[in-house]
Amino acid sequence: VQLQASGGGLVQAGGSLRLSCAASGGTFSSYVMGWFRQAPGKEREFVAAISWSGGSISYNNLVKGRFTISGDNAKNTVYLQMNRLRAEDTSVYYCAARRGTQTMSRDDAYDYWGQGTLVTVSS
Repeated sequence: VQLQASGGGLVQAGGSLRLSCAASGGTFSSYVMGWFRQAPGKEREFVAAISWSGGSISYNNLVKGRFTISGDNAKNTVYLQMNRLRAEDTSVYYCAARRGTQTMSRDDAYDYWGQGTLVTVSS
């Protein structure tokens, strides 16, 4: 399984970005896809996750109402739409995948990881 994240960049506070994670090498109808982020000097934290088959979605409370996770089954791609960005959202964002139908917020529950994409929010 390979995951390719893209879409990061520099944006002003209050702006928006959309991250993409293209997945290949697996049957993703039975996977959960997640987004995590890690800021300099901090631990990696859960952002959002979506279950392809179960239809369940979960968010970190820090981003709920501002970020939206969605998926395109035909393209095996998961998106993270990030609105009303704040300086504290600045991080490297990673996409991850785990077998199963239950969204999980622990990073050790995920089997596969993509490379990160840097999001920088200027205040």
